Amino acid sequence: MTTTALNNKKVVNAWCMFDWANSVYSLVITSAIFPTYYSSVTKALDGSDMVNFFGMEVVNSVLYSYALSFSFLVVAAILPLLSGIADYSGKKKFFMGMFTYLGSFSCIGLFFFTGPNIELGIIFSVMASIGYSGSLVFYNSYLPEIVSSDRFDIVSAKGFSFGYIGSVLLLIVNLVMVQMPEMFGLGDGGFAARVSFLTVGLWWMGFAQISFYYLPSNPFNRKVTGEYLTKGYAEIRKVWRSLEGLPDLKKFLTSFFFYNTGVQTVMYLAVLFGTKELALEDSKLILSVLVIQLVAIGGSYLFAKVSEARGNKYSLSTMIVIWVLICVAAYFTVNEYQFYGLAFVVGMVMGGIQALSRATYSKLIPDSTIDHASYFSFYDVTYNVSIVVGTFSYGAIEHLTGSMRNSALALGIFFILGFYFLRKVTIMNKQVDDA
Repeated sequence: MTTTALNNKKVVNAWCMFDWANSVYSLVITSAIFPTYYSSVTKALDGSDMVNFFGMEVVNSVLYSYALSFSFLVVAAILPLLSGIADYSGKKKFFMGMFTYLGSFSCIGLFFFTGPNIELGIIFSVMASIGYSGSLVFYNSYLPEIVSSDRFDIVSAKGFSFGYIGSVLLLIVNLVMVQMPEMFGLGDGGFAARVSFLTVGLWWMGFAQISFYYLPSNPFNRKVTGEYLTKGYAEIRKVWRSLEGLPDLKKFLTSFFFYNTGVQTVMYLAVLFGTKELALEDSKLILSVLVIQLVAIGGSYLFAKVSEARGNKYSLSTMIVIWVLICVAAYFTVNEYQFYGLAFVVGMVMGGIQALSRATYSKLIPDSTIDHASYFSFYDVTYNVSIVVGTFSYGAIEHLTGSMRNSALALGIFFILGFYFLRKVTIMNKQVDDA
């Protein structure tokens, strides 16, 4: 049995602080400042967006899409083994820290990316992505170990809201730096952008220490032995076999794979869409990102309340329908005001669908298990592979058709498939269903 008391306020807040710590990566690096900086410094003087990457000529945005796909593929390949080892040995917090430091130091390394050294920029961005995604499986798996099942929805929403608030605070500071670099003695906006990557690494690493201090290291008092490498394989095989007796969990993972493909691709590539298809200025793009983050705080709590009233399945289905409409609307978006309106709606369902997906999966894990990292490895492998499929498809469709609008429209298909498989989930225990 776990030795950690459930619903301990300090432990819950420390868990939420990890979202506060790492969400600056997903906002500043993947959504706001880095994509605009990357697009700017990799554009040639003649306006060409072709770059030379280790001798290969490729469109800069396509290269970025493929690089993200590669990073998530790496994480999907290694996480099952690592999570099995973490469950067997009780070293969950160790692996969480290992990926955190990989990601934060890689963000610091992005300070040295100036444009011509695009290989360095891509390598560090890939490692930062691996660090961020790799830490999530161990972070997410703490949820059923620190709170009771009746609080999964609201605590999951609280974690995401901590992340949105913290990341917005740092982004505002970074924006002031980029827009008024002379105030900070930074010379120009490009150098200020590089300093912002440095602040992300320090923020991520620094605030994560709160989580590492309060979260339990080995909540089930598992004994560490020298066999944990081979036992890691055995642990993950055991959990894999148990999925045969959990048909609703398998159906939910299938649904999650499809709709998360669309959600994450929109989050990672929305700024590049605004840059290339609408020719929006960097300041306007970042304003839209701020809108998304602030609205997402309310959205995460709103749909947690909808779930409380009508069930997780109803709440998730509603959000997926809205996402389909977003994809269609993106295809027809032609000016900045439409883009801002779209950003508002994206923010409303982005926070809700992420928080509720994590909570729903937690409810579907058997009560009797103590192998939470192993179970969450399937959730996070699904999460990462869906991003591989989404970002690769997005880049490939743009490459073949010459337009990101076609890529955005195609994402709607993933949401429709996600909706279809979610409706096939029949019996969802612990108040997950709306029945």
